[in-house]
Formats: sequence, C-alpha cells, structure tokens
Amino acid sequence: ILEEFARHRGFELGIVTKSNLVVRDLDLLKEVARANKLSVHITITTLDVELARILEPRAPRPDLRLDAVRALAQAGVRVGVRCSPVVPGITDAPKDLESLIRTAAEAGAAYVFANPLFLKPCSAAIFLPFLEQNFPHLAENYRQRYQDRAFLPPAYGKRLSELVARLREKY
Repeated sequence: ILEEFARHRGFELGIVTKSNLVVRDLDLLKEVARANKLSVHITITTLDVELARILEPRAPRPDLRLDAVRALAQAGVRVGVRCSPVVPGITDAPKDLESLIRTAAEAGAAYVFANPLFLKPCSAAIFLPFLEQNFPHLAENYRQRYQDRAFLPPAYGKRLSELVARLREKY
C-alpha cells in the first residue's frame, strides 16, 4: 500500500501502530511524505514496562516505540504519540501522563493526543474479566462506572483534555 501511495501525490495518509517495526519502511515513508501529507501515530499508553506488559502483552516495549518516534522524527516524517486509551485508575495519573508527554516531546513527537477508555458491551465482556484478574481493586468501580454506558461522564473527558492540553503546551 505504501508503494502505491509513493506513486501518487496530494493524498493524506495516517498510520496508527503500536509497533516499532514501522521504521523498517523508513525510506518508503520518507518517499510517501515527500508527495503526500503523512502522519504516523504511535500508540504508547504508559512508560512503565511492567504495566505495558500487562495491558499490551504482545506489543513492543514503550522504549522501543519511543525509539521509533525518534527515528521517524529525525528522518523528517511527521510522527506523534497516541496515549489512548487512558485507563482510569491505571494510566491516568497526572504525573504519569506528564512523564509520557515530556518523553514523547523529547523524542521528537510533533503532537500527542489522548482519549479515555470507552467500553462497548462487547469490549466490556472481555475487559472486565481482565480487570478482575489483573486489577481486582478496580473491578467493582468499573462495573458501576460503565454499567449503563460505554463512555465515562463528560467531566472525566474534559479534565483529561485540559490536562493533556496544558502538558502539550508545556512540552
């Protein structure tokens, strides 16, 4: 697909990945970016390696993903960090989000964005047992918060958006 985009001009292309292997195609990405608007969004939800292993057991470590951000930025490819989902009580501590955003900026991320976890019933059927097993102290809280809705109350999203906006401005 990238090779096809490299032959065209004027397209807008966004790539979302958790993989640091995106840098294997760095030459092709640079070629695509020369003639098109390209953004690579690398998902990093936490810098804590142990927590990342629990939340994303088959994804590359956060430091490897940050290395990919650095490599893409140094090559002139527009790259940013997607801190989504922000998981209440697990990845939403302001100091952790600040560390993640500061580190992303230091690696050359052009932007950072974050959205809170949403749980549709099909996702909740998988996530709630995962939570019970790995974060049992949060399970009842989640059952109550997501019982009749897929999204947290707007106030949570607003607080998160304001925090991320302040941190983006700071870094």
